[in-house]
Amino acid sequence: MTAISLGSVTEVLEKHTSVYRHRPPVYQTVMLTDLASVWSGHHSNVLDIGGGTGVMAEAMQALLSVDSVTAIDVVDRYFEDLSVETRVYDGATLPFDDDAFAAATINNVIHHVPIEARGGLMSEIRRVVKGPIYIKDHVARSRLDHARLTTLDAIGNIPFGGQIGARYLTMNDWKSLAGGAGYRIAATSTGRYRRGPMAWLFPNRLEIAFRLDRA
Repeated sequence: MTAISLGSVTEVLEKHTSVYRHRPPVYQTVMLTDLASVWSGHHSNVLDIGGGTGVMAEAMQALLSVDSVTAIDVVDRYFEDLSVETRVYDGATLPFDDDAFAAATINNVIHHVPIEARGGLMSEIRRVVKGPIYIKDHVARSRLDHARLTTLDAIGNIPFGGQIGARYLTMNDWKSLAGGAGYRIAATSTGRYRRGPMAWLFPNRLEIAFRLDRA
């Protein structure tokens, strides 16, 4: 397994999109470092829900302690020539057998899922995943935080055709979502995603990675 660094992440991502040849993937590098800090052991296979273009699944497979990653999303925006398996589904029922995966990841996705659909998604994940869920997402404390995060989503998602509409969660929301699905928050990590004026405008506390273990 290759160490996570700006260089190693760039090497993985630039194989699939020219964006990162001109814009270093600092955010993605910190995200992977955060996930690694809450990662527990080695997983044979991981389901990446809301895989988007598939490049983060590719990076996780290359740089985290996992043998294989399968990316799944409700639309096909996957880049070509990925080494990870990619799937598209109806957004309701994950097309896998019970306990098919050792773990799952959901990166910057839950805040885009309608509030009324989040419990069902978590239940489906619990059905097909026998181990932990790793989540990288956001935490909002105020209306100002919601405005900040909306701006960040626009900056990060528009270039890739990603979703913009969102309802961000407070820490209590995260605890309720986890508990309602039979999980507990076992570990968290908040890395240094931004520096200088950007860190003042968009505090790093808005970013968080979780590991959810079965309660």
